[in-house]
Amino acid sequence: MIRILLLLFACLSGLAANAGTIYKCTDGGKVSYGDRPCPGAGAALAVPDAPAPDTALQERIERNRATLARLEQDKQVEADREQREQLRAGRAAVAERRRCDKLRLQRQWAEEDLARQPGDARETARRKARRQARRQAETLALECPA
Repeated sequence: MIRILLLLFACLSGLAANAGTIYKCTDGGKVSYGDRPCPGAGAALAVPDAPAPDTALQERIERNRATLARLEQDKQVEADREQREQLRAGRAAVAERRRCDKLRLQRQWAEEDLARQPGDARETARRKARRQARRQAETLALECPA
Protein backbone atom coordinates (compact mmCIF):
# COMPACT_ATOMS: atom_id res chain seq x y z
CA MET A 1 0.00 0.00 0.00
CA ILE A 2 2.79 2.39 0.91
CA ARG A 3 4.72 1.56 -2.21
CA ILE A 4 1.69 2.17 -4.38
CA LEU A 5 1.11 5.57 -2.77
CA LEU A 6 4.77 6.51 -3.22
CA LEU A 7 4.71 5.43 -6.85
CA LEU A 8 1.48 7.35 -7.52
CA PHE A 9 2.88 10.46 -5.86
CA ALA A 10 6.11 10.22 -7.86
CA CYS A 11 4.21 9.78 -11.12
CA LEU A 12 1.93 12.71 -10.49
CA SER A 13 4.71 15.04 -9.45
CA GLY A 14 6.81 13.94 -12.45
CA LEU A 15 3.98 14.55 -14.90
CA ALA A 16 3.35 18.05 -13.64
CA ALA A 17 7.04 18.92 -13.74
CA ASN A 18 7.51 17.67 -17.30
CA ALA A 19 4.26 19.06 -18.65
CA GLY A 20 4.64 21.82 -21.17
CA THR A 21 2.04 23.64 -23.15
CA ILE A 22 -0.79 21.52 -24.52
CA TYR A 23 -2.47 22.53 -27.74
CA LYS A 24 -6.07 21.76 -28.66
CA CYS A 25 -6.63 21.50 -32.38
CA THR A 26 -9.92 21.31 -34.21
CA ASP A 27 -9.81 20.00 -37.76
CA GLY A 28 -13.12 19.52 -39.53
CA GLY A 29 -15.07 19.01 -36.29
CA LYS A 30 -12.48 16.53 -35.01
CA VAL A 31 -10.69 17.57 -31.79
CA SER A 32 -7.12 16.49 -31.06
CA TYR A 33 -4.56 17.42 -28.40
CA GLY A 34 -0.82 17.74 -28.87
CA ASP A 35 2.40 19.27 -27.63
CA ARG A 36 3.00 21.21 -30.84
CA PRO A 37 1.05 24.15 -32.20
CA CYS A 38 -1.69 23.26 -34.63
CA PRO A 39 -1.26 24.06 -38.29
CA GLY A 40 -3.59 26.93 -38.75
CA ALA A 41 -5.69 28.00 -35.81
CA GLY A 42 -5.28 26.34 -32.41
CA ALA A 43 -5.70 27.28 -28.82
CA ALA A 44 -3.13 26.76 -26.07
CA LEU A 45 -4.56 25.15 -22.95
CA ALA A 46 -3.41 26.24 -19.54
CA VAL A 47 -1.94 23.45 -17.45
CA PRO A 48 -2.53 23.91 -13.74
CA ASP A 49 0.43 23.64 -11.38
CA ALA A 50 0.91 20.45 -9.46
CA PRO A 51 -0.69 20.46 -6.04
CA ALA A 52 1.57 20.95 -3.03
CA PRO A 53 2.61 17.72 -1.35
CA ASP A 54 0.31 16.63 1.45
CA THR A 55 2.27 16.99 4.72
CA ALA A 56 0.01 14.53 6.55
CA LEU A 57 0.68 11.95 3.85
CA GLN A 58 4.43 12.62 4.03
CA GLU A 59 4.38 12.17 7.81
CA ARG A 60 2.40 8.94 7.47
CA ILE A 61 4.88 7.64 4.90
CA GLU A 62 7.79 8.43 7.23
CA ARG A 63 6.06 6.71 10.16
CA ASN A 64 5.42 3.66 7.98
CA ARG A 65 9.06 3.61 6.89
CA ALA A 66 10.21 3.75 10.52
CA THR A 67 7.81 0.95 11.45
CA LEU A 68 9.04 -1.16 8.55
CA ALA A 69 12.67 -0.62 9.53
CA ARG A 70 11.89 -1.61 13.14
CA LEU A 71 10.02 -4.74 12.00
CA GLU A 72 12.89 -5.76 9.72
CA GLN A 73 15.36 -5.26 12.58
CA ASP A 74 13.19 -7.36 14.91
CA LYS A 75 12.98 -10.07 12.26
CA GLN A 76 16.77 -10.13 11.91
CA VAL A 77 17.24 -10.32 15.69
CA GLU A 78 14.83 -13.27 15.85
CA ALA A 79 16.61 -15.03 12.95
CA ASP A 80 19.97 -14.57 14.72
CA ARG A 81 18.52 -15.97 17.96
CA GLU A 82 17.12 -19.02 16.15
CA GLN A 83 20.48 -19.64 14.49
CA ARG A 84 22.25 -19.50 17.88
CA GLU A 85 19.68 -21.94 19.31
CA GLN A 86 20.26 -24.35 16.42
CA LEU A 87 24.03 -24.22 16.96
CA ARG A 88 23.59 -24.81 20.69
CA ALA A 89 21.25 -27.76 20.04
CA GLY A 90 23.75 -29.22 17.55
CA ARG A 91 26.57 -28.99 20.08
CA ALA A 92 24.40 -30.61 22.76
CA ALA A 93 23.55 -33.48 20.39
CA VAL A 94 27.25 -34.07 19.66
CA ALA A 95 28.05 -34.08 23.39
CA GLU A 96 25.21 -36.54 24.04
CA ARG A 97 26.47 -38.84 21.30
CA ARG A 98 29.99 -38.78 22.73
CA ARG A 99 28.73 -39.58 26.21
CA CYS A 100 26.64 -42.49 24.92
CA ASP A 101 29.57 -43.80 22.90
CA LYS A 102 31.75 -43.65 26.02
CA LEU A 103 29.15 -45.59 28.03
CA ARG A 104 28.89 -48.22 25.27
CA LEU A 105 32.64 -48.62 25.29
CA GLN A 106 32.73 -48.97 29.09
CA ARG A 107 30.00 -51.63 28.92
CA GLN A 108 31.94 -53.49 26.25
CA TRP A 109 35.10 -53.41 28.38
CA ALA A 110 33.20 -54.67 31.43
CA GLU A 111 31.76 -57.56 29.40
CA GLU A 112 35.23 -58.37 28.07
CA ASP A 113 36.65 -58.35 31.62
CA LEU A 114 33.90 -60.74 32.72
CA ALA A 115 34.57 -63.06 29.77
CA ARG A 116 38.31 -63.11 30.53
CA GLN A 117 37.83 -64.26 34.12
CA PRO A 118 39.22 -67.77 34.33
CA GLY A 119 36.86 -70.52 35.40
CA ASP A 120 38.84 -71.22 38.54
CA ALA A 121 39.09 -67.54 39.55
CA ARG A 122 37.81 -66.62 42.91
CA GLU A 123 34.05 -66.41 42.96
CA THR A 124 34.21 -62.91 44.46
CA ALA A 125 36.16 -61.56 41.46
CA ARG A 126 33.69 -63.15 39.03
CA ARG A 127 30.73 -61.66 40.92
CA LYS A 128 32.40 -58.26 40.95
CA ALA A 129 33.06 -58.39 37.19
CA ARG A 130 29.47 -59.57 36.56
CA ARG A 131 28.08 -56.77 38.74
CA GLN A 132 30.25 -54.17 36.98
CA ALA A 133 29.10 -55.37 33.55
CA ARG A 134 25.44 -55.30 34.65
CA ARG A 135 25.78 -51.79 36.08
CA GLN A 136 27.43 -50.49 32.92
CA ALA A 137 24.61 -52.01 30.84
CA GLU A 138 21.98 -50.47 33.11
CA THR A 139 23.68 -47.05 33.01
CA LEU A 140 23.83 -47.19 29.23
CA ALA A 141 20.16 -48.26 28.97
CA LEU A 142 19.10 -45.48 31.32
CA GLU A 143 21.08 -42.61 29.78
CA CYS A 144 21.04 -43.69 26.12
CA PRO A 145 17.82 -45.64 25.46
CA ALA A 146 18.41 -45.82 21.70
